[in-house]
Amino acid sequence: MTEERLREKLNNYEKALLRLEEALKEINVNQYVYDSVIKRFEFTYELAWKLMKAFIEYKGGNDIKFPRDIFKEAFATGIVEDGEVWLSMIKDRNLSSHTYNQEGAIEIYNRIKNLYWQHFKNLVKTIKGGI
Repeated sequence: MTEERLREKLNNYEKALLRLEEALKEINVNQYVYDSVIKRFEFTYELAWKLMKAFIEYKGGNDIKFPRDIFKEAFATGIVEDGEVWLSMIKDRNLSSHTYNQEGAIEIYNRIKNLYWQHFKNLVKTIKGGI
């Protein structure tokens, strides 16, 4: 992984974070906002694990293929602070993309806003500090 390619992935990830932040700032939360936040979470999550994978490779780590293994490696190497949060994201990502119900959507929205969002932002700081 070249530094240029890593920076490109970081840039794409930061754009996704901005889009997620826009949706999270909505004051009048309704079904449309829940759907928007969850969809933006899905693509931010996808870019996050791919960014971690690229960063691990950039630092000379192994070529790891699956998000669960990437999150475990990222935790073991200090890229992320709380591996359990990232593993929890896998579950919510799968739930949000394969099933849908109103109560589940609200629960996922709340985890995104109150938990995942901060971890997504922390990843940017870690990657920028390591390039």
